Amino acid sequence: MFKIIFVLISLLVSSCASSHSTNQNSQAPVPTPEEKTEEEATASMLVALSFDDGPNNTITPEMLDILEEHGVPASFFVIGQYINDSSAEQMKRAVSLGCEIQNHSYTHSFMTQLPIESVKDEIKRTDDLIEKYVGTRPTLFRPPYINHNTSMHDAIDHTFISGVGCQDWEANRTAQMRYDDLMAKVQDGDIILLHDFEGNVNTVEALKMIIPELKKRGYTMVTVSELFKRKGVTPKDGYIYTNVLQETPYQNR
Repeated sequence: MFKIIFVLISLLVSSCASSHSTNQNSQAPVPTPEEKTEEEATASMLVALSFDDGPNNTITPEMLDILEEHGVPASFFVIGQYINDSSAEQMKRAVSLGCEIQNHSYTHSFMTQLPIESVKDEIKRTDDLIEKYVGTRPTLFRPPYINHNTSMHDAIDHTFISGVGCQDWEANRTAQMRYDDLMAKVQDGDIILLHDFEGNVNTVEALKMIIPELKKRGYTMVTVSELFKRKGVTPKDGYIYTNVLQETPYQNR
């Protein structure tokens, strides 16, 4: 008799404990916005750093050193005629750091002035070299001087990219001027346009200020391709993107 009572009591206690546990799980509190981690709270604030006119063995590695120090990726829009066995090592290093390599033409010419077959050749030759050295084929294209027309859009099977710049190709603009100009304009979804051509030391110095400030403002830096993906944007034909969220074909900032 006592044994039966003991079994019944045990079953009752077990049932109560199970019910209490289930009730606790179903009422687990949802974190408030104040309780979210900093990473979760700022994940929607995204920008992409991008660099034109490389690769080279002087300024490109300095840019990569800064990116590696801060643990952020970028997109490098390279010129085909500058790619060789030596400079390609910088592209390989960039990819190893989570960066991507994209197309900036072969000769950096005003492409609206070229025959359409020459335009196609500029893209193909550069795509081929990038694929040869890093194993991926570009899907993005930044026209030299942001010089483009409808015929180029029809002929080139890449998403056209512009960007928010700070006139960092002008030698008389100090690092502080470049930083101030850019940080006054940057918005969520922006593609930041900088240059890593040889001798462009002021942009190297500006980048040392730009990345910490972007982080301070709550931005996460991703590649241009990842920016489209993370924002849920499918690139549109005929558009040239400064901000992946733009609603018009061209945005001049």
